[in-house]
Amino acid sequence: MNTHEQRLDALRRELKERGLDGFVVPISDEHMSEYVGLYAQRLAWLTGFGGSAGTAVVLADPSLAPAAAMFVDGRYTLQVRDQVDGRFYAYENVPSTSVAKWLGEHAPAGARIAYDPWLHGKGWVTAARKALAEKGGELVAVESNPIDAIWQDRPAPSAAPALVHADRFAGEASEAKRAAVSEWLADQKLDAAVISALDSIAWLLNLRGTDVERTPVALSYVVVHADGTADLFIADEKVTPELRAHLGNAVRIAPRDGFVAALGEFSGKRVAVDPDNAVQAIFGALEAAGAEIVEQRDPCILPKACKNPVEQAGHRAAQARDGAAESRFLHWLSVEGPKGGVDEIAAAERLHQFRRDTGDLRDLSFDTISGAGPNGAIVHYRVSEETNRKLEPGSVFLLDSGGQYPDGTTDITRTVWVGPGEAPAEVKDRFTRVLKGMIALATAVFPKGTRGSQLDSLARQFLWQVGLDYQHGTGHGVGSFLSVHEGPQRIAKGAGGQAGTEQELLPGMILSDEPGYYKTGEYGIRIENLILVEERTIAGAEGEFLGFETLTLVPIERALVDRKLLTGDEVAWWNAYHARVLEVVGPLVDGEAKGWLQEQCQPL
Repeated sequence: MNTHEQRLDALRRELKERGLDGFVVPISDEHMSEYVGLYAQRLAWLTGFGGSAGTAVVLADPSLAPAAAMFVDGRYTLQVRDQVDGRFYAYENVPSTSVAKWLGEHAPAGARIAYDPWLHGKGWVTAARKALAEKGGELVAVESNPIDAIWQDRPAPSAAPALVHADRFAGEASEAKRAAVSEWLADQKLDAAVISALDSIAWLLNLRGTDVERTPVALSYVVVHADGTADLFIADEKVTPELRAHLGNAVRIAPRDGFVAALGEFSGKRVAVDPDNAVQAIFGALEAAGAEIVEQRDPCILPKACKNPVEQAGHRAAQARDGAAESRFLHWLSVEGPKGGVDEIAAAERLHQFRRDTGDLRDLSFDTISGAGPNGAIVHYRVSEETNRKLEPGSVFLLDSGGQYPDGTTDITRTVWVGPGEAPAEVKDRFTRVLKGMIALATAVFPKGTRGSQLDSLARQFLWQVGLDYQHGTGHGVGSFLSVHEGPQRIAKGAGGQAGTEQELLPGMILSDEPGYYKTGEYGIRIENLILVEERTIAGAEGEFLGFETLTLVPIERALVDRKLLTGDEVAWWNAYHARVLEVVGPLVDGEAKGWLQEQCQPL
């Protein structure tokens, strides 16, 4: 089964053997992670789709029209067409439609549509079940995933050991974090909380791992009890003497495959479960046990999002180190790019090497988006041998990348003009409008209680003035040597109740600030810095106010700025920002790269 068509046919045969009329295939794992281990890349194996968010629905009868569909959001509308064969899958855009709505419209009457309860959340199950029931259909939970039955060389889950995350990076001992959760349980009159999100487990226990590319987590589950103890369910081979010593006697360690049986022991107990982060199978196991399930937000999420002073200092150190690596790369690109010999893969690999040269890089924080010319217009483009393009002289190049360091997670986008010659007036106009939006958000001052959705338009306003926009959020939360996309905070349009947009922004939260513009088939522009929510003291203020500290320190492309479009305040921001870049990053680079940096950081 080397082709995706053969794999699709094999899945349909498997479904028919099981008496099923369809199956839903998400990008997910047992922890509802954004990035998943190789063993859980079922959607990519089946369809060829390489994005980080998407779902396929396959109906068992290939004669139906459509017989299968791929669901992606606005980030992947171009990518999905390049990677998934339109002969076999209809392309569907989320949130204008949904899997549940599609099933209600296209599943045969009375159909038995299957799903893996370890890969879907409770809300999704409720919506899909309702849509099918209206057509006399049934949503069926499978005991074993049918793709696993046909994926003969499916990788095993990682056996790498879990790693201790030192308190000098975490800023707070695991004992203190667990005590706070236990106190919360007692206050809520709850007996226990099930923690299944991998980054929450990593934060709570001050552990990390290498089980998932780009996110330093270890496959496991945790149950925290009101008496201050906890149970960690993790594969035996991942447990080291160092981990046991770190966790101490208050954390009992059990095999990962004993998790479901442990849930069966909560009869009559009040157990907190987060419906946004726990899969349906966890709810099912607790219901079968006779537990009283109390739906509550994972108690680790908000304290994890609000970085403590040690984590904030770590982020600043990581940003300086990362900024030096990125600056060395941009200098290299300024020399090699105009020669016409650099392609997208070579650029991404060279930047990766500059990050490795820092000596502290543990991994990239996501797959580098290295988009030359029209590929830059694909919002979450992922270069491959088939799509790899040269950076042509006289073109736009977009590079979105980041690193995982023990003291912080970085995420930065820079759009550059590959010389020689001057960029077209349209490109400069679009770039400068994106820049103005990025500055407007970075300099925002707002009252405590402000939500992400209330700030989003600040970054879009200058594009809106000329009838333009971008189809992605303006800002996402960022973890501390954890997920590069971390909730609950988010800056985006609030329409449709998008997750995180109604979360109050709190001091210590780190977000991205990344407006953009994309002209399909020609070029893409995005400028991204990370920003830290901080308290602001304002003379005469009537109430508490907040603002942002800009953390990312890398020069912004001067050659793409239309100076006439900038106000005096915006020029002042630019000059102050670049003076800060030179002050912090300058001592970390030398030779020709330092001369380049000094030139790029001159006042506008």
